[in-house]
Formats: sequence, structure tokens, C-alpha cells
Amino acid sequence: MIRILRKPFGYEPILKKEDIKGDKRFKGERASNWKSVLYRIWQLVDEQRALLITVLALVFVSSGLTLLGPFMVGRIIDHHIVIAQFDGLGVKIGILIFIYIGLSTAMYLQNYWMVGIAQQTIYRLRTNLFTHLQKLPVTFFDKRQHGELMSRVTNDIENVSQTLNTSFIQVFSSILTLTGTVAIMLYLSPLLTLLTMIIIPIMFVAIRWITRRTGKLYKEQQKAVGELNGMIEETISGQRIVKAFSQEVRVMEEFEEKSDRLRRTGFWAMTYSGFIPKVMNMLNNASFAVVAGVGGLLALKGDGLVTIGTIVVFSELARQFTRPLNDLANQFNTVLSAIAGAERVFGIIDEAIEEDDAKDHHDTVLKGGVEFRNVSFGYAVETDGYTVNDVSFHVKPGETAALVGATGAGKTTIMQLLARFYEANKGEILIDEIPIRELPRQTLRSQMAFVLQDPFLFEATVFENIRYGRLDATDEEVIEAAKQANAHQFISRLENGYDTVLTADGGEISQGQKQLLSIARALVADPVLLLLDEATSSIDTVTELEIQEALERLMKGRTSFVIAHRLNTVRKADTVFVMEQGKLIESGSQEELIERKGVYYNMLVDSEI
Repeated sequence: MIRILRKPFGYEPILKKEDIKGDKRFKGERASNWKSVLYRIWQLVDEQRALLITVLALVFVSSGLTLLGPFMVGRIIDHHIVIAQFDGLGVKIGILIFIYIGLSTAMYLQNYWMVGIAQQTIYRLRTNLFTHLQKLPVTFFDKRQHGELMSRVTNDIENVSQTLNTSFIQVFSSILTLTGTVAIMLYLSPLLTLLTMIIIPIMFVAIRWITRRTGKLYKEQQKAVGELNGMIEETISGQRIVKAFSQEVRVMEEFEEKSDRLRRTGFWAMTYSGFIPKVMNMLNNASFAVVAGVGGLLALKGDGLVTIGTIVVFSELARQFTRPLNDLANQFNTVLSAIAGAERVFGIIDEAIEEDDAKDHHDTVLKGGVEFRNVSFGYAVETDGYTVNDVSFHVKPGETAALVGATGAGKTTIMQLLARFYEANKGEILIDEIPIRELPRQTLRSQMAFVLQDPFLFEATVFENIRYGRLDATDEEVIEAAKQANAHQFISRLENGYDTVLTADGGEISQGQKQLLSIARALVADPVLLLLDEATSSIDTVTELEIQEALERLMKGRTSFVIAHRLNTVRKADTVFVMEQGKLIESGSQEELIERKGVYYNMLVDSEI
């Protein structure tokens, strides 16, 4: 049968025997991972532990009542039905009804309270994860697919939530029921109990064979879900590029490949785990047949060791004995899947956050003087060397500095270092003669504003998108900023004006209009330092004039760093810094650089040609 299941319907087996033997997760390390994950989840329950103890007490009560019901039925049969003695029968039937009412009440309350505990725990886990994401450095997001991260925030946490909601009580209840069942069975008939226990070694071997395979498969499944979500999010975000370069076929092939891997992984995970209830049902039926057959023979002997009531109770208890085993086996697979998801969540939470922030200069109001002293930085110094190499310059407060050079020269990296998105490997950056490492990031960035090549808009109203620069800005200040940014006119033509809800990609407005909103956002922020990264690229000539005019208003009186490939946009800069392969090779005003007839002069001549 196993040979038949090797490749049903074209499904290649994901798991090989050598994979299991060679994977540390299926040796001693797996147990330590389980303990670590479960302990960390337990820490999240700390505020709910009193209620959790109450739930566990109710589980204990409900498990006891579950066992007491069949026991009472057996006593009623032996003491009343078989011997036709009906005195006191009504009382015992009343007790039996009370037992089942109490059982229903206890189960309702434990489920109701456990849902609250689970949701509160998941709320804390989700909040911890999202909060931690806000503290991670930019380098972390540079190396991860956004869709894969979203999968951890949504799918993996939801997986843990479902397990806490259902599996926790069921596992605890199954253990208690199993223990109580064995105790009562031993009390009623040690011989029949021994016969029932024969299935345990068989069951243990079968489940161990199955779970050794499902563990890795569930981890592979979670990984495949994350990769597929990442690919979907990336493709949808870049749909225009996909269509522009006619890459629909390649994208569909990639999707089919990742989706097929998820399908095959899911198939084998479900197939192996699906063996468990089948095996348990088979063993359950075999156990029932043995108990009924042997018990019947013993009852016919009439030696009093086994009565008819005992057989009835034992048949029910034998079924109850295998039921919690079946539940435990099924829940084990669910718990494995949840642990795989929790490991992925805690894997993000364990990522190193940005270095401890500075404790000095929290209330410093910057003037905007910027100095780089022999600054060097590399994204991967060991392999790629320095992206910015031994750069030194000084910009006075209120001046405009233009950074020009070929793509990859290090211009954007200079801005990233200035904003402390990255920390310099060598040298020192100072603002108003204060080392930038001594300035808290919040203090620094709250006095900065960015206008990037690709402006980002949130799915919110125009008011809210502009106000993002300073959340306490009034409507009047937002409208004034829009006027200064030359955006008021087109905003007024929108269906609901400033209350128009824009989509995340701003599909309702043009690229130039999105850039004007980005400038208005920067104006509302009223920054000391302004960073403009290719703010006028890919814009038509008419819109560029509007943006250039808005930028001049924005830059007035502020220290500004401008990156531009169009050299005519940096004519009014106080200083032009020419970058080449990470080094600063020329600096001065545009007139001075033209007189030198060096690299900048040649760049200017080439651009005019």
C-alpha cells in the first residue's frame, strides 16, 4: 500500500528517509525547540493565568463527569435493570441527568473562557511582532520579501490562534480522560484492561512513524506558504512592470512552480497525518471486538468477575480509551503546524533591533549644519567593499548641497547614512557639531523630511496623506501646504476634494501629482533638513516646472541635500558634490566646477549633447 501511495496523481514525495535522519529538527534539537516555543507562548499568557487555571479546573471536572456517566449507567444496569429492582432507580436517573447537565455547563464555560484567553494571547503576540518590526533596521527589510513577512504576521499567527482556541483544551482533556478511563477500567476488570492495552504498542509505533514525517512537512508547508505569499505580493505590486515587459508567462510559470510545491507539501502532510485517524479507528474497532468477545465469555461463565453492566461500561470505556488517544494523535499534528508557525514568528521577534538609541540631546532643536569626516560604509564590506569610501565635506545651515554622479556612485547611501538608516563603518557624521550617534533617531528624523523618486501614498484621504508629515497639523495648515506645493488646484478637482480616499498606489492621480502631495507632506513637517532623491525624475516637463517651483519654496531656509541626474535641476545649489565609485572627487559651486573643466564639466557637456 505504501508503494501505491508514493506518486499518486503525480505527487512527488517531498520527504525522503535521509532527510529525516539528517535533519537536526528530528533529533534532540526538536524537543528543545518545542520547549522553547511553548515556554514563550506560556509567558504571553501571564496576565490570564488565573483564568487559565479556572479553565483547567473545569476541564478536570468535565473529564470526571465524562467518565462518571458511563459508570452510573453500568451501575443502573447491574443493580436495577438486570435484577428488575426499581427502588431508587429514579434517584440514580436524576443523578445521571444532573451529571450530563453539569458536563454541558462545564464544557461551555471552559470553551468560552479559553477563546478569550487565546484571543488575548494572540493579540499580545501579534502586537509584539508588529512592534518589533517597527524597531528592526532598514537592512532587515532590504533582505526580506514583504509578502513573506506579511505571511508571518497573518497566516502563522492565525495558525497559532486556532491551536490555542481548540487544541489546548482538547489535549489536556484527552490526557485527563485517558488517565481516568484507565483507572476505572482497572477497577472494573484488570483482565479486560490488559486486553485493551495491547493496542498501545501498535499505536505508538504507527504514530511515531507518521509524526516523524509530518513534522518536517508542516514546516515545509509553512515555508512554502510564505514564499508563495511573497511572490504574489511582489507580483501584484509590480503588475505594471510585469505587463510592460510582457512577463506574464514567466510570472505564471513561477507561480505555478511555487504553488505546486505548496500543493505537494500540503498533500503529503495531510496524507501522512490522515493515516492517524484511520489507524486509530482500526485499533478502536479491534479493541471493541476483543472486549465484547472475551467479556461475553466471562459473563456467561457466571463467576461474578464480569457482569453485563461491566461489559456495557467497559465497551464504552474502551471506546473512550481510544478516543482521547485519537484526539491526541490528531492534535499532535495541529500542534506541530502551530509550532512551525510560532517558530517563524519568534524568528522575527528574535532578530536584532537597531542599536540602542542615544540618550542625550533628546530635546535638541537642530540648525542644519552637516559634516562628514572620513566616512566609509559598505552594505557587505567583506565581499563588495565600501559603497562610500573616505568621504568628507561640510554643509552650512540653510545651504543646498547637490550630489551628482553615475548610478551606484554612493549618492543615496550618503542620505541613508545621514538619516541613520545605516551606521557608518568608519569616520563620523556630525550635525551642528553633534556626532550623529549621540542624536536619538526620533529627534533626528522628526526634523527631517524626504521627497523620494517614487512617492508612497497610504490608502487614506488626501488630508491624511499630507498630514502624515505632522499628525497635529490643522486642516488649514494642510491646505496651505498643498497650495505651497502647487497641489491645491488638482486636489480641488477630485471628487471629494481633500476628503478623497486614495488607494495605496495612488492609482487615481498621476505620478507628478503624487510627487506634489509628497512635497506638501514635507512642507507640513516643516523640517530643518530636507533630503530630495531624484524628486523630479520621470516627470513630464510641465509638471517638472510645477514641482521645481514647489521644491524651491520647500528648500527655502532649510539645509537641503539634492540628488539629481538632470544637472539643470542643481543649478541653484550652493555646493555641488561629484561622486564616483563611492568617492567624493570634486566639490564647489556650479560656476567653480565649470571653470575647472573637470568631471562635472564633462558631465554637463554630455548632458547638453
